[in-house]
Order: sequence, then structure tokens, then C-alpha cells
Amino acid sequence: MFNSCRVVDVLVLKLWFCLALLPGTLLAQKQRITVAQDGSGDFSTVQAALNTVPANNSNRILILIKKGTYKEKLRLDSTQHMVTIIGEDKSTTVLTYDDFSGKTMPDGTKLRTSTSGSFYIFGNDFRAENITFENTAGRVGQAVAAFVTGDRAVFVNCRFLGNQDTLYTGMPGQYGRQYYRDCYIEGTVDFIFGSATAVFDHCTIFSKKNGSYITAASTPEGKPFGYVFLECTLTSDAPKASTYLGRPWRDFAKTAFINCQLGEHIRPEGWHNWDKPNAEKTTLYAEYRSSGPGGDASQRVAWSKQLSRDEVSSYKPGVILAGTDNWKPNLKTTKVAF
Repeated sequence: MFNSCRVVDVLVLKLWFCLALLPGTLLAQKQRITVAQDGSGDFSTVQAALNTVPANNSNRILILIKKGTYKEKLRLDSTQHMVTIIGEDKSTTVLTYDDFSGKTMPDGTKLRTSTSGSFYIFGNDFRAENITFENTAGRVGQAVAAFVTGDRAVFVNCRFLGNQDTLYTGMPGQYGRQYYRDCYIEGTVDFIFGSATAVFDHCTIFSKKNGSYITAASTPEGKPFGYVFLECTLTSDAPKASTYLGRPWRDFAKTAFINCQLGEHIRPEGWHNWDKPNAEKTTLYAEYRSSGPGGDASQRVAWSKQLSRDEVSSYKPGVILAGTDNWKPNLKTTKVAF
């Protein structure tokens, strides 16, 4: 009896020792993790917290990020699901980096648009609240602040700061559903672009000086919706009539503005074909009751569409994002204490 108990004790000791060498494994069992630069949390960097999320996670993990500017090139892998990150304050909880397309790396290779991102979100069922996503490279070409390809992603009360290509919603050939509520997104050229079906609900879209296009959708062929802006406000410090609502990155691009307030920076023709006349037959660029100085539809390009009341009835988040699993994004903010 004594010997058998001793064998068990040795095995337990060995198991404990192995786990002690893997702190990420232990912390992954926690459903709430705190990141704080002053050392008062579980981690001082965001990536260290993300690294604890186990592959194929099925239980939601909450990561609280205290105020601070976290300069990190972040990645949430395609097997890391069910993660919520919440910032202490959206203005002072900033996730930032400064890569850009064309930047030469130490090994001599150059970054591309798809590798210029500050935060890569590949996992499904990601959620962010009260966070700023930023790329500070400046006006040097494409420089992505957030690259989101996971399915069923939700952003509430977040900011996306950059210039060209600020928010990348998936490369052609990729597809996911994304929901943005009460967010602020700024940029210059094509600063909301990609292949996702995405709803922007009560968001502020700010076109910076010398900008020219807001969206560049690459909606996959056959998808009923691409980008849908619901009751958004489009503002700018750019000159009057200098900015297009969008242009088609791929020929089946779909973008719609529903009950949106458009500033005077919006061009009267509204949309551009990206010098691809054939795309005029395959895109769906639509509006419903646009208002404000840029909302006059009388001079819009002939190949765009003004939706009827019956047609616009399907432009609801629950319909647009339903998919085969009937997904409906949770609109409630998460109540937490830091």
C-alpha cells in the first residue's frame, strides 16, 4: 500500500512539474484574463494573453485590457475562437503598430497589404468593445489597422484609425460575417475594404483629407449582401465633392447605405467603376433615403440603385448576417469591472 501510494505521488508531482513549465496552458483555463502594462494583471502584453487561448476553444474567454498604448503586432489564430477583448476606455486603450505595404524587413523581404496589419483576427466568434485599433505608419500607402477574417465577429464602441486600407474585412476568396455598432472608422483611400458581409450600424465614417474612396468591397459572387451601412454618419475634413462612396475591388461588389447622413465631401455621382465598365453590370451599389449635403441622389451614376421601401425591408442585421446558422449578433455591451 505504501509503495503504490508513493508511485501515485511521484506521478502527480511529475504532472504538476510539466504543467508548471506551461503557464499558458494553466492560464487558458481561466475565463477572465487581465492585461495591464504596470504589471497588475495576468500579463503586461496583449499577445501574451492571446497566446493562452487554446486551439478550437469552445468556451468564451474574456480578456480585459487596462488603459495604455500597446504597440504590438497582434495575431489571433484561425483555431482560436470565442474570445472577447474589452478595453477600459476606447480613447486610451489603444492597440497599435506601424507596418505598411512596401516596408523592407530585416531579411530583405517586403511587406504587402495583407502583411501590414496591426491586429490579425482569424478566429471565429471574436468580440471587441471599447478598443482602439490603429496603424500609425502614416500616408505611406496601404497600412492596415485591423485584418478581420473570422466568422461572426462583433465590434462595439470601437475606433479604427489609419489612412489607406484601415479596416480589411477579408481577402478575395475568404468570407465571414461582421457586425460593427457605434464604431468610428477613419481613413483616406479604400479604408473599408474586403470580402465580408458586414453591417455598420450607427457608426461614424470619417474621410480624411486627400482621400478619394470610402469602400472597396470584394463581395463573393452569389452573396446577397456585402457592406451595409445603417443610419451611419459620413463626415470629413476633405474638400466638397471629393470622395466616392465606393468602388468595386471585385466585380460582384455589394455596398448599401440605408438612412445615412452624408457630408458635403461625397461626390454627386456617388460611385466609381474602378475603370471596369463590365463591373457596372454585376455590382450592386444602393442607397435608401440618404440625407445631408451629400445625399442628393439626382446625379448618381445610372448603374447604382435607389432602393424601394419593400426592397429595404430585408436590410436588417438579423437578415443580412443570418447565414445558414441563423446568427444574430448580441447587441448588449458586456458589463465588467476593471
